[in-house]
Amino acid sequence: MRHHYDRDTLSALDAITEAQRIAFAPMLFQTAVILRDSGILGFLDKQGKAGATLENIEENCTLDKYAVSVLLDMGLSGRIVTQENEHYRIAKVGHFLLHDPMTRVNMDFTRDVCYQGLFFLQDALRNGKPEGLKVFGDWPTIYPALSQLPEPARSSWFAFDHYYSDAAFNAALPHVFELAPEKLYDVGGNTGKWAIRCCRYNPAVNVTILDLPQQIALAQENIAANGLSDRIDFHPVDMLSDAPLPNEADVWWMSQFLDCFSAQQIMVLLGNIASVMKPGARVCIMELFWDAQKFEAAAFSLNASSLYFTTMANGNSRFYSAATFIKLVEQAGFEIEQRLDDLGVGHTLLVCRKKA
Repeated sequence: MRHHYDRDTLSALDAITEAQRIAFAPMLFQTAVILRDSGILGFLDKQGKAGATLENIEENCTLDKYAVSVLLDMGLSGRIVTQENEHYRIAKVGHFLLHDPMTRVNMDFTRDVCYQGLFFLQDALRNGKPEGLKVFGDWPTIYPALSQLPEPARSSWFAFDHYYSDAAFNAALPHVFELAPEKLYDVGGNTGKWAIRCCRYNPAVNVTILDLPQQIALAQENIAANGLSDRIDFHPVDMLSDAPLPNEADVWWMSQFLDCFSAQQIMVLLGNIASVMKPGARVCIMELFWDAQKFEAAAFSLNASSLYFTTMANGNSRFYSAATFIKLVEQAGFEIEQRLDDLGVGHTLLVCRKKA
């Protein structure tokens, strides 16, 4: 796969233009969100090719003429709208900002979860701590805080997380159940969505969620509401601690879990699992790797999201490249039995077994 980052292909003029887009990126971002949320893009979308005048747009959205005019001018420069004969029309970029579910989820996540905290990115990089998290409260990492985050941050966090995991879950289920697990451990089970999917997919499997106590409380509610409390057990544990782990699983499942840890922590965590796994058990890891993406926009999104981990989540983790991550898995005592790329929205599934 060749990408633009293999070489520098921009002309000097294009490069200086791109540099200005970066210099004023926060202004463009906020403009795009407000054009969407104030109803301006929705109104222009309905007008189609006819478009609408400034006065017409002002009458049909929640802002005054001054506000609408500064937003539209920046929208023109950002290629979100076009203008001809004093009529504004929605451009292709504006169409995707309005209608594309992935773009919406990404924008809401950036604005509601990351934007304020990103001011402290430099501190986070220097200190190895999520220095931006203080905009929401006083926690060491975001994970025990998820159920208590203020709105809209909480909803946008879960919408982002579920958007990327839901499609991948559907794609991964047949591959995991080819291994015919009777007992599956869902490590970092979050809200219990994967555990519930497994129980619905296979009536015989039993699942145990291993996670922090705060997350387990959230999952227990969800699982009770789905009537599956008799088939899903819970084991509250910090996977990095020396606390004893259960050892009955045929499959240890981790989805978008290991990207929440530093390289050193991943080695410890996998080592802890390797030391208790029963013979013949498998570890199934589902992750997003930026170097396994078909499209540049996907790699861009993942590398940007890594900075959420730096500044908001824990200060020391990221979306890894497959090249780096697979080395960690092997150093921790596992071999990759199977690698499946392009599941869901660009996920990779690694089926691993302990080295003999």
